[in-house]
Formats: sequence, C-alpha cells, structure tokens
Amino acid sequence: MTTLYPYPTLVGKVEVTVRQASIDGVPLQLSLVSKRDRVVALQQVERDDWVEALLALEVSLPNDELADGPWAGVTCVAVLTEGATNTRVVSRLQRHRGEKHWHGEMSIRRSEHAARAFLDVSVVGSYGGIDGRIIGVSDTPWVIDFLARTPTRERVMEIVEEDFRDGPREWLRPFKDAPWFIDTTGDMPTVLLNTSFEGFTGLLNGARGPLEKATAGLLAAHVAGEVWAEMFHAALGDMEQDENGTPHLPGGWRESVLRAMLPDILPGRTIVDALTEVYGRRKEGGGWAELLPRIQYVASRRAQLPKNLTSAIRAVSRAQEGPVR
Repeated sequence: MTTLYPYPTLVGKVEVTVRQASIDGVPLQLSLVSKRDRVVALQQVERDDWVEALLALEVSLPNDELADGPWAGVTCVAVLTEGATNTRVVSRLQRHRGEKHWHGEMSIRRSEHAARAFLDVSVVGSYGGIDGRIIGVSDTPWVIDFLARTPTRERVMEIVEEDFRDGPREWLRPFKDAPWFIDTTGDMPTVLLNTSFEGFTGLLNGARGPLEKATAGLLAAHVAGEVWAEMFHAALGDMEQDENGTPHLPGGWRESVLRAMLPDILPGRTIVDALTEVYGRRKEGGGWAELLPRIQYVASRRAQLPKNLTSAIRAVSRAQEGPVR
C-alpha cells in the first residue's frame, strides 16, 4: 500500500524480486514466477492440498539516498495482505555487512488465503525522534495468485455469467431486469452478466457478421466504461485518511485504477496532487460536480467506447447502403 506522509520519504525506487518459490519444500517451476509481471501462480495441477509456500525475496533500496538522508535505524519488511480473508503477514528482511540488497523469506499458509494476495515492501526508520515511521514502499506490489496456473497480472476485472432470475445467487434476483451488475466489494471487481436477459449474453458471445460484431463490441465497450467509472468511485470511496487528513492510496486493484485514471482526469498533476485534489472535492462537495463528466469521459476512453461507437455507426451505414453491385 502506498501511503502519503507529512515527513521526508524516499524518492528512489524500492524494488522487490521473488527469486525463488516453493510449495511444501518442492521448488516451483520458473514458468510459474513472472519477474516481468511480478506475479507468482501457486495453483498446480493435482496439487491443490498444499500447506505452505515459501518465497525467497531480494529487495533493492536507494542506498545512497538512505546514507545521506535524515533517517536513522532503517529496516526493511515484507508485507503480504489479502482483503478477502483480512490476512496480513509481516516478515523482516536482513542485509549483511557489505551487501547492497536486503534478503529474506515470506511464509504463506494456504489455509489463510482465498484468491489473490499482494506482496509489498516497506522501509521503516526513525525521524524526528519517532521510531517506526514508514519512509518508503515498493512501487508495484507482487501478486500472489492462489487460483492461477499461469502468472498473469492483467486481470482488471472478473466476468461471470449468472442467471439473475432463477440462479443460485438469491441476492441478484432484485436485479432480474438488469442486463449486468457490477460488484466492487471484493479483491477483484466482478461483472455479472445476466443470462436471463433475452439475447444479451448470446450477442456478446456469439455475434456473427459485421453488424452483429460491431453491435457486440459497442455493447461490451459500454459495459466496460461503466465498470471503469464504478471502479474509480469505489476506489475513491475506500480511501482512508491519516490524522492530518491526508488520503492514503488503498492498495490492490483500487490503487491500480486510481493510478491509471487520475493522470487523465487531472492532467499535469502528480498522482499525489491529483489524488488530494479529487478526494478533497468529493469530500467537501466543491467542484465535485465539475469532475464527474471528466471521470465518465476518461472511463469511456479506457473502455475504447468512442472507437467501438465509430465502428458500429460505420457497420450500420454499410448495412443500410446494401451490397455493392
């Protein structure tokens, strides 16, 4: 989790690498640890009853900045969190004399996790006579995926087909006339597509011909635009403040959404400044109404709605003109 503090913090990067991983003492294949995407896939074929995974970590800190900075008693810890199970595990890392990197291990108990956990590193030190101040965090957390067999990070949202009218999820029945429902309460936003809404999922999954494909693309982009907007509002609503009223980025997918959209909502601002401005407007009400169209516009662009709308209009025009003779 990235936190904004009213005291000096590190400017340089804090980078963590998972060097090795094992399950119950058996090393994982290298293909299940993606250093490029910072993902570890812990689901293995015919091995879903494992007890403990162990990750070997290596952390790089801006050592020159630390040496010249105003902090004392600096240490480094790895933090594993998962919101779905309210799990938080902290492991202290070590650096031996003469070494540039910090090293350590993170132990993960399978029984304590559900789907996806996030591994961050925090740099802690003393400043102004106060111990335990967080002076730096890793820029991008590692994803520890307990359900994936391949280490893929790009899961912005889950898409699930459900029968809202007669399906097993009774809480969806009040929404039986809605074509879709967006759930942002979990570790991953979920888009529920209503299979009882006549023709909806059939068009999305089985469009044939240029006109149907263009219509399906437009519909999918419209849904995605609503999802991006809903995710942004949910992420903004989940932020906490410190004692000075400074907002904290919430971590996980919520942080990713805010980092992706804020630069376009308030161009030319740093993430910190944009976050403070947007959060302040939402909380106080002043200027919030003026931001709403901008948020919707940025969400529609990320969903490629203008592009898909243009394609649909062209497809309709060609269909109306008829075949060329």
